[in-house]
Amino acid sequence: MRALIINLDRATDRLALQQRQMQVLGIAWARVAAVTPDTLEPPVDDPLWHRWQRPLRATEKALLASHARAWSQVVKLDEPCLILEDDALLAVETPVVLDRIAATDGIDHVSLETRSRKKIVARRPHPTLPIRRLWQDRTGSAAYVLFPSGARKLLGRAAYAAAPSDAAISGTYSLRSFQADPALAIQLDQCAAYGVPQPLATASSIDAVPKPPATDGYSPLKQRLFRARRIGAQLRMGWRQLSRLPVAQRIHVPPAERWPDLTLPE
Repeated sequence: MRALIINLDRATDRLALQQRQMQVLGIAWARVAAVTPDTLEPPVDDPLWHRWQRPLRATEKALLASHARAWSQVVKLDEPCLILEDDALLAVETPVVLDRIAATDGIDHVSLETRSRKKIVARRPHPTLPIRRLWQDRTGSAAYVLFPSGARKLLGRAAYAAAPSDAAISGTYSLRSFQADPALAIQLDQCAAYGVPQPLATASSIDAVPKPPATDGYSPLKQRLFRARRIGAQLRMGWRQLSRLPVAQRIHVPPAERWPDLTLPE
């Protein structure tokens, strides 16, 4: 399975890290040039970008558009791919698990990531793979496997309503989603939390931009629509959790134990 790595032109240090990681793990890969707020299509004032639960940062819009570029590549290639943000770290056993996932039917999406937040997953693991059915995620789009069937579902949803990339994925309930257990990926900013050596210092370009207030340029009607969408999303999430109680559990997915040495050569 090849990897599609989302990378900003200016983030050459992260690209070097990913080149090293793909070399160490023996994963074929291709770079997906990340969208920036300046190159965003449609532009930031298009109605598409104003249909979520709150106003989106320009960086969140650009990140979703970057993921959509990768989703389109999955459809074009017509094969499952590993999609990575350029600050994702992968466990040693990732290539073996990827090969097994690629040969399995009935999957749209597999999250490889854990991020200090509980997820709702099936009590019983998959019969042949180290994955569990994923019923509700809340955060994280740094590392996941996407099949063409899943890519088409995500592109269809993103065409009429934008959201932060992790919310766009976790909120697409038509996806047949699974979770790697143990998790095979973390982001660089989670290294200390999980005791994994951090090969590169990092700072989030998303969080560096403050969230725009709903009162900033939005009419009272649009502000009420934001609130209504937020309440509706919480109700759907709550119902999904309650309806899966007999077969699901809310757990913190542990990370894998072995991580490669990604020290860049001198």
